[in-house]
Amino acid sequence: MPESSLTVPYFTLLNLGTLISLPWCFYVVQVETIESRCLELFGRDYKYSVIHNTNGEVCGHYPRQIVFLEYECTDPHKDRFESTVQTSKLQDLVNRSKMARCRGRFVCPVILYNGKHICRSSTLAGWGELYGRTGYNYIFSGGADDTWGAESEPEVPEDDSARNGDSQLFDKVRGLDIKLLRYLSVRYICDLMVENKKVKFGLNVTSSEKVDKAQRYADFTLLSVPYPGCEFFKDYKDRDYTAEGLVFNWNQDFVDAPLTIPASFTKNLNIDWSEYQSWDLVQQTQNYLKLLLHIINSDDESGLLVHCISGWDRTPLFVSMLRLSLWADGAVHASLGPAEILYLTIIFFFCFNFLKHIVSEKFSVMKKQRCSSGSERQARLEAVREVFLAAYSSTVGLKSSAPSPSGAISGLLEQFARGVGLRGTNSIV
Repeated sequence: MPESSLTVPYFTLLNLGTLISLPWCFYVVQVETIESRCLELFGRDYKYSVIHNTNGEVCGHYPRQIVFLEYECTDPHKDRFESTVQTSKLQDLVNRSKMARCRGRFVCPVILYNGKHICRSSTLAGWGELYGRTGYNYIFSGGADDTWGAESEPEVPEDDSARNGDSQLFDKVRGLDIKLLRYLSVRYICDLMVENKKVKFGLNVTSSEKVDKAQRYADFTLLSVPYPGCEFFKDYKDRDYTAEGLVFNWNQDFVDAPLTIPASFTKNLNIDWSEYQSWDLVQQTQNYLKLLLHIINSDDESGLLVHCISGWDRTPLFVSMLRLSLWADGAVHASLGPAEILYLTIIFFFCFNFLKHIVSEKFSVMKKQRCSSGSERQARLEAVREVFLAAYSSTVGLKSSAPSPSGAISGLLEQFARGVGLRGTNSIV
């Protein structure tokens, strides 16, 4: 599934205002064309299945066709391997577990790397959302809500009679969420929230695995890697889109999630994690990306889940960078060119600008397999940036100049910023 909440490449989002003004039938045709193109690109390197979500019946915030990559296969006519996951069972688990997550954004596999699934989702739903959704489903199903199904209810401890109704509901829905994680062989959960629980109007509206009172997720390796949300990026914009020197304020009242990483990961990365609150946005993003790449490269069998609160700003940011970084190494989507991989990736402006900070071999997962310089990786990532700018150019009428011999991106970024009306004549560094 592309990083966008819709199955629409980022290029097309530029014309969203035009699409809205067009007849609905035209819009549907456009979306179907884009969906077909996405499926064709996924099919270049993978055998895949599709979970149908035409009217948002599975999740109103996910694409109409949710792509599940089964295994690598460059020849669509040869099924040399059998997937360890059955699509029908996966869809059943998805339908039954989706209420465990905020906004119903269930654990969804989006990248397949060396047979391991990199997944995305929102965080765990709190009691308010759970009761609201179960009541809504009960009313509109005519009192016959079978979201979970009797056969899928988790085993209940003998002392459960002493628990209150809230705990029993959490046992049920989170138990199904855990079943889905295990079915996808996910072992590592990376939580980007800066809060333990999201609080609005004095109520806990969401929770997270790291503060689950019953420790239902104790068998997973939980990593708390707090990363600022979209509100912080207003400061990035106000600083003329300069991430260097921009440090998040960790002393705010709502920030209560500490950095928590198992020693087995921290000792191998040569990073002083105790200094994380002094890192600027560049250092923080680089180090978190190094951590995620190290996790997926250190275990030959287990997958990774990345999530924030709703799963639609920080989560797609890091999933996008993971996809592009792995692609630059030739480790995923190996047959796709720069324009094609960008078609499958939503790139926020910060992500686009940040690619210049991950071109070195320090971010490569192929260190053991090759001894070449980082020139190939750098060239691939720079090619993505150039295609990205060209897409903006053709959309908003911006004419790009020839790239400099050094491959510097600052001039291209400045043209992009002016072309989309971000600023006047001052420069981006």
